[in-house]
Amino acid sequence: MCKGLVLGTLLTSFMLLLYSYAIPPLQVSITEIPIPYSCSSYPTQARMPVTANGTHSSPGQACLPKFDVMFMKTHKTASSTILNILFRFGEKHRLKFAFPNGRNDFYYPSYFERSQVQDYHPGMCFNIICNHMRFHYQEVRKLLPADTIFLTVLRDPAYLFESSFHYFGHVIPLTWKLLGYDNNMNANSPLVDQYIQEIDQRFHLVMLLEYFDESLVLLKDLLCWELEDILYFKLNARKDSTVSKLTNELYEKATSWNLIDAKLYHYFNTTFWHKVDAYGRERMAKDVAELQQKNEKMKSICIDGGHPVDANAIQESSMQPWQPLGEKSILGYNLKKKINKKHRKLCRKMLTPEIQYLTDLGVNLWLTKLWSHVREFLKW
Repeated sequence: MCKGLVLGTLLTSFMLLLYSYAIPPLQVSITEIPIPYSCSSYPTQARMPVTANGTHSSPGQACLPKFDVMFMKTHKTASSTILNILFRFGEKHRLKFAFPNGRNDFYYPSYFERSQVQDYHPGMCFNIICNHMRFHYQEVRKLLPADTIFLTVLRDPAYLFESSFHYFGHVIPLTWKLLGYDNNMNANSPLVDQYIQEIDQRFHLVMLLEYFDESLVLLKDLLCWELEDILYFKLNARKDSTVSKLTNELYEKATSWNLIDAKLYHYFNTTFWHKVDAYGRERMAKDVAELQQKNEKMKSICIDGGHPVDANAIQESSMQPWQPLGEKSILGYNLKKKINKKHRKLCRKMLTPEIQYLTDLGVNLWLTKLWSHVREFLKW
């Protein structure tokens, strides 16, 4: 046990060092070439601006789908499930993704830079960026067209705290500062409220894990997508036996230890329900019920047994999710052997884990794969 922890620490340190050498050199001066207002193939779309944190449409109101999207992927918030939705939509419409080069995230622990994007050249038009990063708004803004919709997802920080410690262990510091701000600020500092307002101005929609289906309905409305575009299966879910149950006392302690995140979550919990009210509670309930009904139908069509299974019971290596160090606590799926031709391709894509999907999309993942081989060799 002790030997394994020491080896894990040493190898993690080595991989982080290797990652740092793989980071593209800082470009002090990048030739600035204007990005078009929209990278959509529908020019009329550029005539329909969306204000930050507002719902887009009313029932029956005509709108055009949005294709330019920035999703700020956060840890342990069902963000891999959202990524799968974005991957499928991007593939369906042949959109251009801004992917990292060499790995599945944008070079933790450094902040995002445009030079980290695979095959980046100034003036290139990208539709979607959605891999893990430490957010640098100005750099992201210079990469994407002006009509880009900014999205992210949050989770109750007490439960996020428990989940993150289970998954990341001693490398959990790499999960800090995702939105680009100092996590050691005094929670009572006026800067905290100022930064929360800044986030509110930058992001059109902040989704909540605890109300995931409602969040997807709001996303569908904001982007003017179809219900079929947001169908999903839960990816990267943990076995119930590995989830620590928080008592009221532990919940309060975890909240107090993460007080800035708690303030952030409380603020966007409030704005979230304002959006639901603007959308209409009855309309929301109806659309959530329809989404859940269609998800259940897809489960019966696609998933062998209709439910996730332990990692050891997954039959295809292409369906194996990435696991935390030292254990296999993340569930996966088995694809049904007989699926009608109409749903066969969709079923596989909905069940494909993030790393494998990135490979299918042509992303260079040599560092991620090297780390995977090291873990496999050590039987982690």
